[in-house]
Amino acid sequence: MKNLLNPANLKPLKPASLVALTTLLLFFLGPGLKAQNCSTYYPIEEGVRLEYKLYGKKDKLEGTQWQEFTEVTSTAGGVEATVQMGFANAKGKEEFTSSYSMSCNDNVVHIDFESLLSSAMLLQQEQMEAEITGTDLELPNNLEVGMELPDADVQMKLSMGAMNMNMEVNTTDRKVEAKESITTEAGTFECYVISSNTQSKMMMADKTFPSKLWLAEGVGMVKTETYNQNGKLISRMELSGISR
Repeated sequence: MKNLLNPANLKPLKPASLVALTTLLLFFLGPGLKAQNCSTYYPIEEGVRLEYKLYGKKDKLEGTQWQEFTEVTSTAGGVEATVQMGFANAKGKEEFTSSYSMSCNDNVVHIDFESLLSSAMLLQQEQMEAEITGTDLELPNNLEVGMELPDADVQMKLSMGAMNMNMEVNTTDRKVEAKESITTEAGTFECYVISSNTQSKMMMADKTFPSKLWLAEGVGMVKTETYNQNGKLISRMELSGISR
């Protein structure tokens, strides 16, 4: 039987697409994003659309990622939402579109990673199963410069019958480094800057990347930067548009 979980038999996204998706996943690292108010750093409102531009080495535009809350409904414990997302390359050609569900209950945002991973990574096998475990990514509303935030981790197991492929992502050394005003194509935002180290393990690969995340209230992620182990910038993503 052909091993459909073998990376050689998958249809992976192009590197820029995968970086864009990974950045999104890391913002919601773990089974949930724990905050005192679910919408403080992520605008869970119907009709909100966020667009980001992704730049790679030598600050070259690699593509554009977008996500839109197409449906938000109230529940007894919070809200549920459907999110559409997509990625287009630097020439504007759409490389993937996807949708996933998320909910906010008891001040914790939960992402349906199974639907997100299965469609975005093009694992279109009917018998494919995804198991997600780990710890919540904590993001207090009362962020202050100098604050150290708890580590987080997520383990993803993709399986089809007896065949498995595992991935582990650990985020450590999370610290609020500064509060500063930054300007992107979408406007000027007051942001907290959070630094961290992200270690990813998949198959035989084990890599660690330092990164920085700029967060603004009512908007969420405004900018990210990822570095190699020598501190050289290898990619960045910036908010290029927001509509409500």
